[in-house]
Amino acid sequence: MTDPVAQIPDYELLDEPRLVVEPGVAARVSSVVAPVLQGMGYRLVRIKVSGEFGCTVQIMAERPDGSMQIEDCEAISKALSPVLDVADPIDKAYRLEISSPGIDRPLVRRSDFERHAGHLVKVEMAVAHQGRKRFRGILQGVKDNAIRLHRDDVQNDDEGEVLLVMEDIADARLVLTDELIAESMRRGKVAEREMKRDLGILPPPPPHAKNDPARNPARRNAPKPKLKSTAKAPGKKPPKNTKEHRLAAERLRRGDIDPIEGD
Repeated sequence: MTDPVAQIPDYELLDEPRLVVEPGVAARVSSVVAPVLQGMGYRLVRIKVSGEFGCTVQIMAERPDGSMQIEDCEAISKALSPVLDVADPIDKAYRLEISSPGIDRPLVRRSDFERHAGHLVKVEMAVAHQGRKRFRGILQGVKDNAIRLHRDDVQNDDEGEVLLVMEDIADARLVLTDELIAESMRRGKVAEREMKRDLGILPPPPPHAKNDPARNPARRNAPKPKLKSTAKAPGKKPPKNTKEHRLAAERLRRGDIDPIEGD
């Protein structure tokens, strides 16, 4: 499936605001964490403060392309720990946890809904739509300031599609399916390969890989280069360095034949 967000520059994705945000204590943590992450080239996805292990602050983050490796989590943890100690947005001891959004990830930005169109999602509204707050169905993309969702609990196409205003969404996330797992694995492999190339662990792709017609469909139907013609031009003598001329010259040297007329 083609990623519709792939052509957007990273700096634009980094500046893209979240449409689904947290209230209360998590909002205070977010105000401290988000600028640091953005400066490092990451996007904040979600912050969750829970009573697990006394108190746990879970920070979900990602690269602009949606990828996230263990090395990224380690780098973020080292950068955020001293900043949070100074800002002290939580008035008690807590355990800091950095993670990727996961496969069944939250959708918090417009680009999230665009990137994951075609997948099954579940949405909980902060403001009821048509008398209900919970929806589940196939994400059809984005239209203006709303997401298009085809509900999976109705059969009629006309009645099944709803438009849900993004700013009225309290929570939206992907539902784990075989298709989603397969796409996530593909994205992860691509991201890991690019990261290893950036670190010099893997060599860059060979030049012929980009020009191989089998790998590049645009070159499959490209016209073949024309070979230089060897036809004799009118009014011009043929070249005298052919095998026939060399043999004739040798016979002339030995006196076996008379010189070729015109030579």
